[in-house]
Amino acid sequence: MSVATHLGIDLGEYDARIRTFIPHYEEMLDVAAGSIDPRSQIIVDLGTGTGALSARCLRTAPQARIIGIDADSEILKAAAQRLPTSAKFICSSFLRAEIPECDAVVASFALHHVQSRRAKAKLYSRITKALRPGGQVVTVDCQPSSSVTLSRRQREAWKGHLMRSYSPAEADDYLEAWSHEDFYVPLDSEMELIQRAGLAVEILWRKDSFAVLRGKK
Repeated sequence: MSVATHLGIDLGEYDARIRTFIPHYEEMLDVAAGSIDPRSQIIVDLGTGTGALSARCLRTAPQARIIGIDADSEILKAAAQRLPTSAKFICSSFLRAEIPECDAVVASFALHHVQSRRAKAKLYSRITKALRPGGQVVTVDCQPSSSVTLSRRQREAWKGHLMRSYSPAEADDYLEAWSHEDFYVPLDSEMELIQRAGLAVEILWRKDSFAVLRGKK
């Protein structure tokens, strides 16, 4: 399934519509990109999408080369238009594709497509092996609270954001569809997965059910 199909939109609408779906989208990407070591030479972007996070990473580390991995060939064409010609793209699932040796691995709203904690643990292990000493993985995603009460409040906050652009019924429909298609790991569990992979983990940013996490080798 393509990203546009997953979200129920046309690919050409992606960059505009993603902001109506995800609260604090710009802020989260800026925090993630700003945490990249300016000396980075190779940055691997998992689930590259249209290249929004990669483009920001290049502002922090202008000498870096982007390697984008995404299973959606159409969205990679959009990323190629946004990123420098030095960028390399691999059309494959990041769960199967080789992750090359690099200084940083980044992912924005991609890792929630990993459908089990076991599979995600294997992915973080592969990321750790690919990272050079001092390298880091930075993720931007939905990481709700493990508390049922708090996670319910977080969902309502997300619905409130959606209702700025959509009707209450449409907002509920989106959240319901995504809850079946995506796998949102609670924040504490996600941090444990990163730590078990041998990385020092920290929260760079957190609000409601969304977080920017960094694991450092």
